[in-house]
Amino acid sequence: MQEHAAGFVADMSERSRLPLDYTVSSLRLVDFVVDGLRRGGTDRPDVDRFLQGLGAYVGEVIVRRAGARWVDLDAGQRELFGQPVGIRMPDGRVWNPLGKVVKRFEHGASESVERFYLLLHGRRTPGRRGPAPRPAGRADQQRAAC
Repeated sequence: MQEHAAGFVADMSERSRLPLDYTVSSLRLVDFVVDGLRRGGTDRPDVDRFLQGLGAYVGEVIVRRAGARWVDLDAGQRELFGQPVGIRMPDGRVWNPLGKVVKRFEHGASESVERFYLLLHGRRTPGRRGPAPRPAGRADQQRAAC
């Protein structure tokens, strides 16, 4: 998927001059582009390939910025997500960026790609190495409150 995202970015940079630079702030642009497709009345089958490219880009932003990695989904995950690949976060959770872009197209602003990133569980924080910290147990929370 990394190569797919890179090819999509190169094509969009050349053709449309979209500033897709793998930053978290560029995810707002993805939302904007998908909204433009929606407003244009385009049918989903006509833009499925383009949405897949945007989804690959979103996934690659998460890989680069949040410490995720691309994974092939198992049969149950493929059925649930409707996609063959997803991303695995440092805490082990699996997410579906390709499907999130499709949801944005189908449902609009309530399915923000930018918000998807900002609310992701298990993100690696900048400057931190290794997996995200595990949530504190009740005893740890009580000790921390003291």
